[in-house]
Amino acid sequence: MVPSPPPSIIALIPARSGSKRVPDKNVRPLAGHPLMAYTIAAARQSGIFGAVVVSTDSERYAEIARHYGAEVPFLRPPEFSGDLSPDIDWVEYTLRRLQDEGRTFDCFSILRPTSPCRTPETIRRAWGEFLAEAGVDSLRAVERCKQHPGKMWVVRGRRMMPLLPLNPSAQPWHSSQYQALPEVYVQNGSLEMAWTRVVFQGRTIAGQVLAPFLTQGYEGLDINDLYDWQLVEELSRSSPGVLVSLPQEPFG
Repeated sequence: MVPSPPPSIIALIPARSGSKRVPDKNVRPLAGHPLMAYTIAAARQSGIFGAVVVSTDSERYAEIARHYGAEVPFLRPPEFSGDLSPDIDWVEYTLRRLQDEGRTFDCFSILRPTSPCRTPETIRRAWGEFLAEAGVDSLRAVERCKQHPGKMWVVRGRRMMPLLPLNPSAQPWHSSQYQALPEVYVQNGSLEMAWTRVVFQGRTIAGQVLAPFLTQGYEGLDINDLYDWQLVEELSRSSPGVLVSLPQEPFG
């Protein structure tokens, strides 16, 4: 049963500078606007968030985020902004800083700028599913794997072994028909939602009990390299509705 009134929730949008595979991808222009603008707009237009906050280590990124209606109450410290920095570091830092300022939220959602095809309706649908799931710590966007891990191999020199070995008496997955394999899902960057207590009590962004949120269409499309970027650019030209509408003039 959905609680009434519903719990409060904050949108956290990570946008550190210094991306290498697609340089400055979080602010790279897509259909006339910086990439992060579409995630900010989707969050604001969803109507579920008490605050939409961008976490960045760059004053320039912060200026862009504010132009599109997000808050950037403080910059992310350098020690939480490296290539290998785990999400829990900046999430905990942000929530504790806001708590110190008297702003607390029951839940949080991580919305990554690299999923620009996530819509306000995507977010509302996920929030409804999260609230309807009793006993879960978090919800995470997933999609069905196109390449089953049962058909994957680890190569070491001139030998290889199955990524997922079974016991000797079992039928090897790599020699099984796809129809005989269990359905497997992979997470994408569209969204995550969780109770804030999992951060403060367990120092995790997911907790122990996770619910799946099955993305549809292009909702889970995640920009990781130039090929992904070119795909989204083509989609923005051929399918105008794939990106959320932005009320602001382009930044700069």
